[in-house]
Amino acid sequence: MPTGYASLSTTRSTKAKVKISCDIKGKIALVTGANRGIGRAITDAFLHHGATKVYAAVRNLDSADSLLERYGDMVAPVQFDLAKPETITAMAERTDDLHVVVNNAGIFKASTPLDSDAIEALELAIKINLFGLVRMAQAFAPVLRENGGGAFVQLNSIASLKCSSNFATHSASKAATYSITQALRDLLGQQGTAVLSVHPGLIATDMSSTAGLAGSAAPPSLVAEGIVAALKSGDFHLFPDAMAQRIGQAYRSFSESVIEVDLAEYKTENHPVS
Repeated sequence: MPTGYASLSTTRSTKAKVKISCDIKGKIALVTGANRGIGRAITDAFLHHGATKVYAAVRNLDSADSLLERYGDMVAPVQFDLAKPETITAMAERTDDLHVVVNNAGIFKASTPLDSDAIEALELAIKINLFGLVRMAQAFAPVLRENGGGAFVQLNSIASLKCSSNFATHSASKAATYSITQALRDLLGQQGTAVLSVHPGLIATDMSSTAGLAGSAAPPSLVAEGIVAALKSGDFHLFPDAMAQRIGQAYRSFSESVIEVDLAEYKTENHPVS
């Protein structure tokens, strides 16, 4: 069961949000895109730190064979595709015993705003990265609530904070997912669910290679271990690698003063999760 504790930093116009922690030990988790890269590293880390089972959500079930060979029945492959909403619904119905959801899967299609395919690239990124997050949250919020709260982890990116003109459409989609993640922290917090926004920088994955950014990339295990630690400490943000930490350090003051608090001027009628 997650435990909550309140931060002491408040002002007249802001109110600190309650932190909710979640120890992965003894938990059942679901990791999307679990067959490679950061998703595979998260699966490995969760099981290493005592998770009892990980649902490996993948498009091709055969791609999880190496996980089954290593972990046996501690891993349960489930088929899903962010582009097919019906697979998300079916997956939520099958995995009704879980405590932690990691929305790691996404798409990278780079385009500048002036490229001829900019609108097409942006539409695809929004469809997969943003709509996929919303659908995952809608499907799994009730599951997490019924199982005691748990945690919802969203893989965002430093691209959500710093846009590069070379992959502006990707950055725009990640800025949108970061915005939704902030809303989820409010909404899921009402049911005792921890929400973690993960902002990796240069990580050695296929996506980084596609972007041409793999030269000084950090290992995916750094992200995975960071997630385990951040969930346990009740953090909202995780900046796992050296590049991300540099940006996170500069962002910290704004985050603590604005992002991670309730602004009195923003206070509206509560909308509890149904």
